[in-house]
Amino acid sequence: MSAESTVNKGVFVIVVTGATGNVGRPLVQALATAGLEVRAVSRGLAPVDLPGGVGHVRADLAAPESLRAALDGAEALFLHDGGAGGQGLDPRAIPELARAAGVQRVVLLSSQGVATRPESASHGSVGLAIDEAVRESGLAWTILRPGGFASNAYAWVESVRGERTVAAPFGDVGLPVVDPMDIAEVAAMALRKDEHAGQVYELTGPAVVTPRQQAEAIGAALGEPIRFVELTRAEAHARMVTFMPEPVVETTLNVLGEPNAAELRLSPDVERVLGRAPHSFAEWALRNVEAFR
Repeated sequence: MSAESTVNKGVFVIVVTGATGNVGRPLVQALATAGLEVRAVSRGLAPVDLPGGVGHVRADLAAPESLRAALDGAEALFLHDGGAGGQGLDPRAIPELARAAGVQRVVLLSSQGVATRPESASHGSVGLAIDEAVRESGLAWTILRPGGFASNAYAWVESVRGERTVAAPFGDVGLPVVDPMDIAEVAAMALRKDEHAGQVYELTGPAVVTPRQQAEAIGAALGEPIRFVELTRAEAHARMVTFMPEPVVETTLNVLGEPNAAELRLSPDVERVLGRAPHSFAEWALRNVEAFR
């Protein structure tokens, strides 16, 4: 067995790509806690907090052949689109590889922008191609389309720790950001239960929340005031292009500054699947407050 993989062959498992991410990590935990066989996939070494009994495979979604060991003998696949609408992925390669390996079910983590910004090369056309490839794969499929993640607030960790400051554009423009834990729990249900096959779920939080309100919620969780600094669009653009492709930055700023009606809609799908209301941003901030101390 390769030193880069720990695979329990001969057992049907659920494969989770992006296993070290904000959705993948709680998803692996939820599936493992439910007593299911889980195989975690990430580009790096196995994380130290991987639950006991969970196998790990190093693989890169941009190199589909690297997934063969992970998919061998698997029953279900959680497919992270790679972020930013699946930039760099071959839309059909992974679904075809999964079907050839005997996978029966796939849950795709897509993006709300596939539907709300179809004209966008980053969020629309590329993401839509991946959606279509999954739908046409011959596998039982479920597609998750979350809006903005509450965990995007991690971008403020250094400024909150060092200066008790949050800097963001469009301070009073809100979006119904979703807790990644809610996405993970919906994904866990879809991976386990036949009734979710053929469904597209839009996942949002319970209320629209602005960047200024997010800063206040982080401050409330810390028990200390947080100063909010509003950036101009140009200032935000200059910061974001240091870690995001230019087309993604432009689309993201358009969504943040001028969300359309679909992006402001509060979806009932989290509650429909989980039987409970989605978590608020304030709840996310409380649960993750140690990151900001």
